[in-house]
Amino acid sequence: MSIRIGIFGYGNLGRGVEAAIRQNSDMTLAAVFTRRDPASLHIRTEGVPVLSADCAAQMADKIDVMILCGGSATDLPVQTPAMAALFNVVDSFDNHSKIPEHFAAVNAAASASGKVAVISAGWDPGMFSLNRVMAQAILPDGAGYTFWGKGVSQGHSDAIRRIDGVVDARQYTIPVEAAMDAVRSGSCPTLTTREKHTRECFVVAKEGADLARIEHEIKTMPAYFADYDTTVHFISLEELKEKHSGIPHGGFVIHSGRTGFDGEHNALIEYRLKLDSNPEFTSSVLVACARAAHRMAADGASGCKTILDIPPAYLSAKSGEELRKSLL
Repeated sequence: MSIRIGIFGYGNLGRGVEAAIRQNSDMTLAAVFTRRDPASLHIRTEGVPVLSADCAAQMADKIDVMILCGGSATDLPVQTPAMAALFNVVDSFDNHSKIPEHFAAVNAAASASGKVAVISAGWDPGMFSLNRVMAQAILPDGAGYTFWGKGVSQGHSDAIRRIDGVVDARQYTIPVEAAMDAVRSGSCPTLTTREKHTRECFVVAKEGADLARIEHEIKTMPAYFADYDTTVHFISLEELKEKHSGIPHGGFVIHSGRTGFDGEHNALIEYRLKLDSNPEFTSSVLVACARAAHRMAADGASGCKTILDIPPAYLSAKSGEELRKSLL
């Protein structure tokens, strides 16, 4: 029997979940929930109802896992605990510093309802987190490094757009090749924020805007650009749409360590992602985690989980026998 999936929120992430479900034969899309007018939403899967978010509770017996596709800033801290009271859920909460707080709130709701809630699924947090844990466990005598990019940072792009005189903008996070080479050499360097990444900004300014002021505000913006070498390009809106309309991203998790009685041998673990579409890949991780949530619930589990708590086999549509034969 197919796992019945609900999508809560239909932006870039929700559309990606819908696409990913099509690639997984053990899943079906049961419903899409939106805070917009349902009649204004046109999804790609025929015969699936689009309902108001307020109607979610009425579908509690028709959905096996609800995938929450809201934002981490204001949506998921409220939505995930609320939905975990009704459904097995998966979210992509990505504010690293607030994950313990989010976990506690969701765990209380899911434990009380007897549901399984998987939070912070995606690629970072998510796949990168899993690889960091594995690398540290295998090579405790070593050092781990995470590099992001080259890719569009949606949060940093939005920060630029909020500057007076800016029409639109895209910001790319770019790993510094020299820093990655140093890490790969096995020297376990100590690297500053500025040494690991640069930032490149493509900005469309209003006609007559003070470009020098805008560039200064970008480069000195605390928590976003001040700690990085930042390049600002002013371009036309047409060029932005033509050359910077996608949402690519990716990055590297690299762990350099030593083995042997005297640490005489180097070992390097490296994991890389290169994504044409950040939200579509994140959605694919969410769908795999929805399968795992359904299986854990069937086993009688409840409460909040992360990808670190999921048996790898539970992510796959293959049976244990198939996995042992073809992938082990």
